[in-house]
Amino acid sequence: MNGTTVTHSILPSFVQGAWWQPAPTDLTAHPPAEVRDAVTGDLVALVSSAGLDLAGAMDYARATGQESLSALTFHQRAIILKQLALALTERKAELYELSTRTGATKADSWVDIDGGIGVLFTYSGKGRRELPNARVQIDGPVEPLSKDGSFLGRHIRTTLPGVAVQINAFNFPIWGALEKFAPTFLAGMPTIIKPATPGAYLAEHMVRIMVDSGLLPAGSVQLVSGSIRAVFDHAKLGDVVSFTGSASTAKALKTHPAVQTGGVIFGAETDSINASVLGPDAVAGTPEFDGYVRQVVAEMTTKAGQKCTAIRRAIVPTKLADEVAAAIATRIVAKVVVGDPRTDGTTMGSLASAEQRAEVLRQVNRLVEGGGRVLLGAGQSPGGDSAFVDPILLRFENSYAERVHDTEAFGPVASIITYESAAEAAELVALGGGSLVTSVASADADFVATLTRHIASSNGRVLVLDRTSSRASTGHGSPLPSLVHGGPGRAGGGEELGGVRSVFHYMQRTAIQGSPEMLTAITGVWHAGAQTRADTHPFRKSLQDLRVGDQVVSEEREVTLDDITHFAEFTGDTFYAHTDETAAAANPFFPGRVAHGYLLLSFAAGLFVSPDPGPVLANYGLESLRFITPVSPGDRVRVTLTAKQIVPRETDDYGEVHWDAVLTNQNEEVVASYDVLTLVSKMPSPAN
Repeated sequence: MNGTTVTHSILPSFVQGAWWQPAPTDLTAHPPAEVRDAVTGDLVALVSSAGLDLAGAMDYARATGQESLSALTFHQRAIILKQLALALTERKAELYELSTRTGATKADSWVDIDGGIGVLFTYSGKGRRELPNARVQIDGPVEPLSKDGSFLGRHIRTTLPGVAVQINAFNFPIWGALEKFAPTFLAGMPTIIKPATPGAYLAEHMVRIMVDSGLLPAGSVQLVSGSIRAVFDHAKLGDVVSFTGSASTAKALKTHPAVQTGGVIFGAETDSINASVLGPDAVAGTPEFDGYVRQVVAEMTTKAGQKCTAIRRAIVPTKLADEVAAAIATRIVAKVVVGDPRTDGTTMGSLASAEQRAEVLRQVNRLVEGGGRVLLGAGQSPGGDSAFVDPILLRFENSYAERVHDTEAFGPVASIITYESAAEAAELVALGGGSLVTSVASADADFVATLTRHIASSNGRVLVLDRTSSRASTGHGSPLPSLVHGGPGRAGGGEELGGVRSVFHYMQRTAIQGSPEMLTAITGVWHAGAQTRADTHPFRKSLQDLRVGDQVVSEEREVTLDDITHFAEFTGDTFYAHTDETAAAANPFFPGRVAHGYLLLSFAAGLFVSPDPGPVLANYGLESLRFITPVSPGDRVRVTLTAKQIVPRETDDYGEVHWDAVLTNQNEEVVASYDVLTLVSKMPSPAN
């Protein structure tokens, strides 16, 4: 296999711009960990970071990585994310072949590999659509702090000055790294990836492809293959550490002085005893019942149940429990074939290691000791070198048994518990102590609404499954880049993904106070009261020549009664305020008949538009439109148009210009205010 042969030498790390392996003398004192094929038990790699200069790697990220990323705008970083996604796509067959060694089937690998690549594509698109082509992000509107407008306040977000260290779990070596990397990179923060040892060889190959592409800015990505226990000894204010793993480990990390008093930001995504609730209306034979059973089985068997979002508690009405249990068991027997993922017909592979198998079966024993009765999958011995385990379905007669709500067997294991009312179902969900996700299968809108209102605070995400959405649903256990992945309490309390919201986790929000001129300089967005330039009509300027603050003030135009009457008849907008003097005068908002707001906008366009062909290619919308002062027949209006924000598009020969438009009357009262959005050529047109 071209480029994917794994030797038994030490798996390299990529630090300070180069590939690195431990020296033999370091390995003598600290023997490397053996990583074996989860199916065959063959040695795949040796993993160690003994002797690695972690402090140097973190300093390199803060210096070189920050410098190279800060030179790029949000849009430029977004384009690199897309290019990295394409580079990984081109060589993903290599990743798929390696992934089978983790025990993953082709379907499992698709979730991990294509899912991770899809995150890059999604954040690339969101970065260009929802963030400015700039290095500073503006948060919220201007806050006037003085009556004369000379002192303003505004919130901005800027990149944190440190390094983002991600400590990942073993179950998703690709997706787990990329779902953290994408928003971090887009925010302009360098990343150190620390994969879990069992799948470190797969994460290493992913990083190797990214490095080979030549797309990564210097210092933007580093990889530590092996232990990273000393990370908090070298972390400082401005750094972010993101952890995915057990709640007990997260608790220990969270109490480190670097987090408690040193200003290091720590985020965790940990254990989650996720639930799925079947509504009382979803009886056998309904689409909701069938969808519920399919979903539970899929969550038990995808990645052999090694998913932080997998369903652990199937919460069902007491009257339906026997039918649900029988349907789940029947589907598992009929559809699930456990075996080597490289063998045709296999639908569920192995766990990540024999050690993981032993741990899963140990937790199953705890569930049994706590009141669980095994309905399917009994008699599996924890001994031996095999990493295979058959799906295990349990039932608890006591729905409030402590063990079912606090013990997670991180494999193909789920437990059935029952409820009598929506309130009880919500109470059982909450007993999980905070979850990443709970799903509800029901066509009863009242039941779903009541239950969701009660369980939302216990979950990072709630999926509602009914006959309308079931075909399009991405499923209970599928975190999406545009939605929050995280959850309260036991789930870690963190938030990952969620679109550009996660980008902001790696940026500092700061309140800026100052004059319009200074806020314009800081943000790159013109603020009323800042300097303007009135020379050539701004619509005659390409992006090459246009500057923020370029302005045109129009001539006045009188608005006549004939104008108002004609507009009403021509458009069909004969609302009484424009056509009936008596009725209009009785309205507390109007002095009598007044001009249509849209008539005034049309007049405004006629006052400021430069009619000849030129750099302005199209008007594509208005934002923040407000009609403030009514205009009566005989009033005169003029418009002041100012270039407010200039956003070049990196991949096009044009950009966006946001214009501040203010329509005033003969008394200098503001009639209307809004932003005009146009597309403008980057270069002057030949006619100019």
